[in-house]
Amino acid sequence: MIVILSPAKKMVETGDDFQPEQMPEFLEDTMRLRKALCSLSEAERKKLWNCSDALAEKAEQLLKNDPSHPQSAAVFSYSGLAYQHLSASSMDDDMLAWIRTHLRILSGFYGILRPYDGVVPYRLEMQAQLACGNAGDLYEFWSDRLYQTIKDEQIFNLASEEYSRAILPYAKKGQVITITFLQEHHGKLVTKGSYAKMARGDMTRWMAEQNVSEPEELRKFNLHYSYSEDLSGAEEYVFIQKQKESGKDWE
Repeated sequence: MIVILSPAKKMVETGDDFQPEQMPEFLEDTMRLRKALCSLSEAERKKLWNCSDALAEKAEQLLKNDPSHPQSAAVFSYSGLAYQHLSASSMDDDMLAWIRTHLRILSGFYGILRPYDGVVPYRLEMQAQLACGNAGDLYEFWSDRLYQTIKDEQIFNLASEEYSRAILPYAKKGQVITITFLQEHHGKLVTKGSYAKMARGDMTRWMAEQNVSEPEELRKFNLHYSYSEDLSGAEEYVFIQKQKESGKDWE
């Protein structure tokens, strides 16, 4: 059983506290992507990153990081909403053992990461139109290789659509269960990005706490959400967050 998560744009270097245990499986490909990025002009990179001048300047500095000399383990290096709620740094040994075995992080730059793979901060989204070799973008570059690393597993998809696109086209029927988080808003059910990110982190942490090993166990998740029998199916589990207890819808 494998849980797939998206990475986060926000990253930190954790220093000596959370040292990596091994190198990423596709490090040679990461170095090829770094070379492809470096071959572009600064203007081309800024367009690729699709960000402000300030963020582009920061990304230029990150590009100087050498992936072959990582300082931090992956699961402790991402600091976006999902990872704040996952809070791997506060897990006990049993929970960390669970995520070592069951968690994989998808990445445009690294492909797929185990929690204790060594990484450096970077900026490269999976949807970036970066050509490398004969590939016109990162989906073509990675092809089915990320899926091949988990092809024999039951997959719980807690990744965004952008990242799960690197896995889902290659998966066998019934192999993947996608988790969808919905919120009540003015009487309708919608997906709010920030809430979904937090819920993905919360659910992954809960799975580690509960030592989840079977799909059916996941339906018991009830941290601010409840499982919807009506909206769920064999390949999608839907969880709904009700309106605030005050009776007001989400803002």
